[in-house]
Amino acid sequence: MNIIGISCFYHDSAAVLVKDGVLVAAVEEERFSRKKHDNRFPINSIKFLLEYAKLDIKDIDYVVFYEKPFLKFERIFLNILSYYPKTLSIFRESMLSWLTDKLWIKSYINNNLPEVPMDNIFFVEHHLSHAASSFLVSPFEESAILTVDGVGEWATTTISVGKRNKIEMLKEIDFPNSLGLLYSAFTAFCGFEVNEGEYKLMGMSAYGKPKYVDKIKKLIDIYEDGSYKLNLKYFSYHYSLKKTFSKHFETLFGKPRRPETKFFTFETEYPSYFGEKPNNYEQLAEENQYYADISASIQKVTEEVVINLANEAYKVTGYDKLCISGGVGLNSLANYKILSNTQIKEIFVQPAAGDSGGALGAACYIYNTILGNERKFVMENSYWGKNYSNEEIKNFLDREKIKYEFISDDEKLFDVVTDYLISQKVVGWYQGRFEWGPRALGNRSILADPRNSNMKDIVNTKIKFREPFRPFAPSVIAEKAEEYFEIKDIDKHYPARFMLYVVKVKEDKKSQIPAITHIDGTARLQVVFYNSNPRYYRLIEEFGEKTGVPVILNTSFNLKGEPIVNTPQDAFNTFSKSEMDVLVLE
Repeated sequence: MNIIGISCFYHDSAAVLVKDGVLVAAVEEERFSRKKHDNRFPINSIKFLLEYAKLDIKDIDYVVFYEKPFLKFERIFLNILSYYPKTLSIFRESMLSWLTDKLWIKSYINNNLPEVPMDNIFFVEHHLSHAASSFLVSPFEESAILTVDGVGEWATTTISVGKRNKIEMLKEIDFPNSLGLLYSAFTAFCGFEVNEGEYKLMGMSAYGKPKYVDKIKKLIDIYEDGSYKLNLKYFSYHYSLKKTFSKHFETLFGKPRRPETKFFTFETEYPSYFGEKPNNYEQLAEENQYYADISASIQKVTEEVVINLANEAYKVTGYDKLCISGGVGLNSLANYKILSNTQIKEIFVQPAAGDSGGALGAACYIYNTILGNERKFVMENSYWGKNYSNEEIKNFLDREKIKYEFISDDEKLFDVVTDYLISQKVVGWYQGRFEWGPRALGNRSILADPRNSNMKDIVNTKIKFREPFRPFAPSVIAEKAEEYFEIKDIDKHYPARFMLYVVKVKEDKKSQIPAITHIDGTARLQVVFYNSNPRYYRLIEEFGEKTGVPVILNTSFNLKGEPIVNTPQDAFNTFSKSEMDVLVLE
């Protein structure tokens, strides 16, 4: 049985193929279209799924969409009526998009995939897709499930229970009360793009102190039963497409940060690569410190709400295992703090926890829950995209007359590449199938030596062209993870495989790996297991044998504002535009 799951028309369009209950491939449309967060129908992704599995569209038994469009339209329409005339612009924009494509998604799918009968096209509610995307691919037979995001149809937060192949929703918080949209309002206020810059806000929070928690709690009431309620006078997302916060918000918190403002605070020295220190340095540093304190404050409040929800999930289900999904599930700081502040003992978050992951959940929900089939699959790695053979890579290099060296033996390759890293070269590392989700986990990665304290600034400014406060992740082989980081029983920590935990670097190891140690002494680590990625594992192991440090600095293989690379040509173009030193293609 072949099932295609689809997510599209909001952001991060994606498609997945599940065959007889086992994931075959999962991809986001942006990797093919090269448009970051592409929200269009994922036709390129679907073509890849069929090509990879050697299937024709007539071989597909079911196509399933990750939400229910009519239910979502109901929420949008009723919201427009509730806040009219402020919602006049929303009405105009919504009608243009909904009455052309979004409301007729079943026909749209049928037009693009005409050999799939209309009766075999299904729809699963947004937060049910989220819940299924985590629980049904987790290692847990039974668990609590928490989904938290901006908004689906009506729901913004749910608590469910999963047992074998069934999911039962127990509690729900609806729009306009939304933790995801609260966090997004502060993302915009601090000068970052909504649905893109939330992880930047999380990174900035380490440079601040949570001085404004009391102010933020004027915006949100948090209750003992896990629920919360927003004071809507501070927000505008419910009646505006352009702004997320209102004038009342600005009266309380001041003027929004200009997006182009260079970031430095009193916590750090003025970066020399910004050029000559400006005359108003102290004023700029004070302003930046304020936004860093704001980001630390909203992060702390977000963690409080998530911990409260996790406690409630434990209380109403009785399970100390928790599956998390939805965009807030990518908040790796909050994820790890659940373990030390609740009765929860184990957590599972799959790597594409946001909207793209809904395509996976929808497909699994049809196979396992609706059709009643037992679960057969656990997501132990993120490598579900397209790969390119050495022959395809060679053909590209020859065609473009690019000089290269071919190394046929992997062990020799690892020896050469680790020597480059040790000599402080920055390496583009490209191999195998590209990753599912927003993180590069060793197949489309930029690598560097974590022992060099200057490497963070070098990679941020000369390679990635991004904000200097952004931290980098360490990739560490599984057997050494507990030696370097404050984490135990590493086999149980699936989120650590996907960079979805932020943990403390051990005190005696901080000086060994300064480039991946954030200003607050933490790191968003990736634990690498040999059976999941043997080549990347061996590269890190070889680096460790030569240096005594089995850790490599890892960041995604892309430039600021671009999707992670897909093809060899994408990799070469990105390599050419940056100051990377070495490119390794397979």
